[in-house]
Amino acid sequence: MFEKIPRQFYYFLTAFFVLNLIQSVFTELIFDEAYYWYFSQHMAWGYFDHPPMVALLVKISSLFFNGELGVRFMSCIISSLNLLVLWLLIDRKEKNRYIPHFFVLVFSMTLLNAYGFFTLPDTPLLFFTSCFLLTYKHFLKDPKYSTAILLGIFMAALMYSKYHAVLVIVFVLLSNLNLVKSKYAWLSVLVALLCYAPHFYWLYENDFVSIKYHLYERPNDAYQFEKYTLGFFVNLIALFGLTFPLIYYALLKTKGKDLFNRALLFLTYGVILFFFISSFNRRVQTQWIIIICIPLVVIVYNFMLEHKQVLKWMVRLGIINAFLILYLRAGLIYQPLLFDFHYESHGNKTWVDGIREEVGEIPVVFENSYRNAPMYEFYSGGIPTFSLNNVMYRKNQYSIDTSEERVRGKKVAYLSKYINDNTFSYTKPDGWVYKGKYISDFDSYRKLECTLKEETVSLDGSDYHLQVFNPYNFDIELSKLKFSVAYLSPYKNTLGLKRIAPKPVEENLPFLTKKDTTHFLVEIPQYDTEKVGYIRIVISENGLYPGLNSKPIPVN
Repeated sequence: MFEKIPRQFYYFLTAFFVLNLIQSVFTELIFDEAYYWYFSQHMAWGYFDHPPMVALLVKISSLFFNGELGVRFMSCIISSLNLLVLWLLIDRKEKNRYIPHFFVLVFSMTLLNAYGFFTLPDTPLLFFTSCFLLTYKHFLKDPKYSTAILLGIFMAALMYSKYHAVLVIVFVLLSNLNLVKSKYAWLSVLVALLCYAPHFYWLYENDFVSIKYHLYERPNDAYQFEKYTLGFFVNLIALFGLTFPLIYYALLKTKGKDLFNRALLFLTYGVILFFFISSFNRRVQTQWIIIICIPLVVIVYNFMLEHKQVLKWMVRLGIINAFLILYLRAGLIYQPLLFDFHYESHGNKTWVDGIREEVGEIPVVFENSYRNAPMYEFYSGGIPTFSLNNVMYRKNQYSIDTSEERVRGKKVAYLSKYINDNTFSYTKPDGWVYKGKYISDFDSYRKLECTLKEETVSLDGSDYHLQVFNPYNFDIELSKLKFSVAYLSPYKNTLGLKRIAPKPVEENLPFLTKKDTTHFLVEIPQYDTEKVGYIRIVISENGLYPGLNSKPIPVN
């Protein structure tokens, strides 16, 4: 199969790979990449935000290189392999005469281009979607045990990349419901479940923290047409730039002539419809719909070969797109090319060096920033950091791992926008100000868990049964803790706080016993009932801002 690919294809593919290598070396990390690098320092079968595939890519990259390329090398590899798999998905014999046109098409797709070097969960998601579709194509022609097993492996790899991968699997299944009668299809499902079992177990061990957060606990806002639904349509355009009219025209004109093309259409329309409906509930991020690029490459390229006028204009607009993208890629490296715009890849080494010059080699605690903490640790050469998440923010990987222990009892530099008595500050080139102070003996108890036995509460109610679980290996003095009620909007955004004084059921209780649950009775003070949809019971310690100690509890 590979020997039939013309040499010209490999020339273009090599150029694409080399370009991404160069880009990887000279572009500073973006914040999400630093976060996933942090994942890779503590390999596990799952993480708070995502399954572990992105961490595995970083870990493998770090075996070959240091620095940025030690984060991105595997992304360069699999993004190039992705183009090869996409090429194999196209059956038309005349395609070998239109190799440059294929590369113009894929290179002109903005995010498909960006994920050629950035290491994000969507990078393996795109690659394994292509692999899954290629295997499914062979499965349709000749269902057998070996193909079924490989299909199951790729289904698991998809789910290990990103939870959105379930859409790929579901919509392909919906395109061919006869699969439910196939023993080979059921074998694929069994293989996928077996391969995915370690992550299922990780979710169980961690109280399904990822699922609960994404489905129930994530803050939101009231619906706004411009921000949500109109923003969704803008994202559909942004994926393809100037070529978007031709791409969607090709999609609308393409019919499902066979089961494979039907799968491509179901996958594309299904994802678009799913996130269109989602846009009435929350803002849809551009990368959430990037998966449609994979089936659309096949659909549009086949359409181009059949309609030479579309081919001509696709190449013209695609080349303009490609030059714009190349300019923006250069701007990721050299900020002045983007004029006054500062992207995430600009100035990270500078601000890390600026803070390090002030604080030296001591650990740094960032309040409410799972982005800054790993970025500082990466560019400082491994100085320990911690993200202390409070009730005005959200949980993340720092909420469930052991990073809190790396800074416990140590002198730290504490950086937070909530500081009023800061002893130093640093201003980034984009104008963002870091305010900091030193804490000589840092201590926090962000893993204390508060639970009300009642499933709902009434404001101005009393004698609610509060349970506080201490998961630590040491007792915690109650005198160090201050309890509050955080009032949340119906969209789970924090509105305000009120102090409370829970009464221990056991009199004269001096501390929370390690690995044990302590029981209290608590009153919930009144608040603006028109705005409050949920509350949290939260705890502050050592003068710090309260944490995220309970799940959102509905208010009657």
